[in-house]
Amino acid sequence: MPLRSLMSLLADDLAVDLGTANTLVYVRGQGIVLNEPSIVAMKDGVVLAAGHEAKAMLGRAPGSISVIRPLRHGVIADFDSTEKMLHYFIRKTHQRRSIVHPRVVVTVPSGITQVEKRAVRQSAKQAGAREAYLIEEPIAAALGAGLPVAEPGANMIVDIGGGTTEVAVMSLSGIVYCKSARIAGDEMNTAVIQHIRKNYSLLVGERHAEDIKLRLGSAYPVAGEHLTMEVKGRDLIVGIPKTILVTGEEIREALREPIMAIVSAVHTCLEQIPPELAADIVDKGIVVSGGGALLRGLDLLLHEQTGLPIRVSDDPLTCVVRGAGALLDDVKLLARVALPS
Repeated sequence: MPLRSLMSLLADDLAVDLGTANTLVYVRGQGIVLNEPSIVAMKDGVVLAAGHEAKAMLGRAPGSISVIRPLRHGVIADFDSTEKMLHYFIRKTHQRRSIVHPRVVVTVPSGITQVEKRAVRQSAKQAGAREAYLIEEPIAAALGAGLPVAEPGANMIVDIGGGTTEVAVMSLSGIVYCKSARIAGDEMNTAVIQHIRKNYSLLVGERHAEDIKLRLGSAYPVAGEHLTMEVKGRDLIVGIPKTILVTGEEIREALREPIMAIVSAVHTCLEQIPPELAADIVDKGIVVSGGGALLRGLDLLLHEQTGLPIRVSDDPLTCVVRGAGALLDDVKLLARVALPS
């Protein structure tokens, strides 16, 4: 048996959704085996923890331990810590068998630069990958949502992640037009922090702001829904801990600016595509994926703003990695959609 064939039997090929907020790993033949925050805790260059364990340290670790989010806006901001985090996750999915060198498909934002592409490929290879293929997130999200991207008709997807929102129209296995906006879940968290700071002189952390967004956040008012939540933080005037009561209505207003920026990106995409493809979208509508798709009422707002049918994908949080995983079984399509070296 040739060495290459033997290696493919020994190594379980992987698909990795290397996201700003979460990293998901799909193993061929097994499905999703890892879904953890893209956070790594290090001390003197050595990884102490990654994922959920590292997130628990965020804002609580002593000065000797660095708790790092190595990706910003969907791309690598800290090469060394990304490489170590990837290596940690890849070894974890292979039960720490260091001899395994899998083929890895990694998803990246559509607006990625050549330098950023090289950084992702290097990180994957340094982390133990035999080969690294880069796939644009909108293509992976569309495949994960079950859209027929290889056909000549138009398919439109809005993928709202932690660091970027990708609005894309695809046809014949390629992206006809894509608008990548660096406004997504992280900016929504920041909007919550700023609202509470401005209106209550209360400082809350990033983790707490995300929890407030998940529990109270919405894009469109729901009749009869009046949500409230106790929020704890540090009073900026007297400097001691304090608890306040926050309503869903004010959090919706706080999120209005980043949400409308996403709506604007959708409008821009619709304005730029050829009329033949626009006609397809009138019939098929728009699919929404990513963690941002779970924001209550977002589909209703998009329908109101565009007049088009809106569908939230099944399990939007895992849509991208499932689409990338599907490419591991379709070598021809992988060759067509992978970004050139």
